[in-house]
Amino acid sequence: MNKKEKITLVPKLRFSEFNKEEAWEKTNISDYLHESKVKGNKGDTAKKLTVKLWGQGVFEKKETLNGSENTQYYRRKSGQFIYSKLDFLNQAFGIIPDHLDGYESTVDLPCFDINENINARFLLEYVQRTSFYKRYGEMADGGRKARRIQVDSFLEFPIYTPNLKEQQKIADCLSSLDDLIHAEGKKLEALKAHKKGLMQKLFPAVGETVPEWRFPEFRGSGKWEISPLSEVCKNLDSRRVPIAEKDRKKGSTPYFGASGIVDYVDGFIFDELLLCVSEDGANLISRTYPIAFSISGKTWVNNHAHVLKFENNYTQVLVESYLNNINLSEFLTGMAQPKLNRAKLDTIPIPLPKEKEQEKITECLSALDTLITEQAEKISNLKSHKKGLVQGLFPSIEEAGE
Repeated sequence: MNKKEKITLVPKLRFSEFNKEEAWEKTNISDYLHESKVKGNKGDTAKKLTVKLWGQGVFEKKETLNGSENTQYYRRKSGQFIYSKLDFLNQAFGIIPDHLDGYESTVDLPCFDINENINARFLLEYVQRTSFYKRYGEMADGGRKARRIQVDSFLEFPIYTPNLKEQQKIADCLSSLDDLIHAEGKKLEALKAHKKGLMQKLFPAVGETVPEWRFPEFRGSGKWEISPLSEVCKNLDSRRVPIAEKDRKKGSTPYFGASGIVDYVDGFIFDELLLCVSEDGANLISRTYPIAFSISGKTWVNNHAHVLKFENNYTQVLVESYLNNINLSEFLTGMAQPKLNRAKLDTIPIPLPKEKEQEKITECLSALDTLITEQAEKISNLKSHKKGLVQGLFPSIEEAGE
């Protein structure tokens, strides 16, 4: 690449004080970064860090087993830029935070000192854009996604930059938006925690038949009835139809798997209100997504989610909430691939009060679910707003005709 080549671009959105400034100038990543290779400990004693995918940042690496004493690690400093050679195309970039100063990584997670000519946050936002990491990563990778993006290749990638004041302005703008998204995320987690705590009070504890909290009109109404799940609902697993990806005809019908929608297909096999429960997958343990989720209207479900039909909606809402909040470990089989098979699912004990009390609890939980959904949508809208801002505040690489 010819470093003397002068290609300039301007973003679609620009803060008013920079409207008369020069266009952004093309340079190389190497003009701003210098690889740091300060030797640290070996793999069996190193304090390790890792870079999470999709721009989630840098974290301490938790290991259950000691690493190899033959693997060399390198000491990293706060404020350095880091990326994963293997997961470059999965947006694995970050700036090392202060609390991980002195932690270590191998050469597969190279680190770089950032010079004074570029703002670190501006740089991070720049490389995290799909138009950058996917475009140049795939060019260097030759289309083979398992190949590592080496340091020499990365440093030769082009970058367009304005002056430092404009870089700082962009960084401040996006940082403040990230702070807002983080704060709203905390509110969402607080709402979810509140619901979980409420569930623990409104449902009987294990071994009990009466909850700790009860609405006034139902105090003294007697014990809740505890029945195996198979007696509370009808299982429709026999009607499930898995479709291999190559055989799916594209359409508008949601195609559900263990953790929700995985595709959209033509046709349908269900057209009613139902409850799906994950049958297999790591999510049964991690609970990253709900393992029980309601579906309605025209739908298609594969063989990775159980399908349950309830006689009334109140019971379905309570069972859905209950399954998503209890420990199911004793009902799971398999180690590498956790599984909740039909036989185990049927035996899960479900505590339920009379229908009127079910209705009251459902109204309470539904109101809280509405708040949770609205908060999640608010965060989604903020993220979409940031994505649009990034597209406007950074010039389009495609306009350079590269």
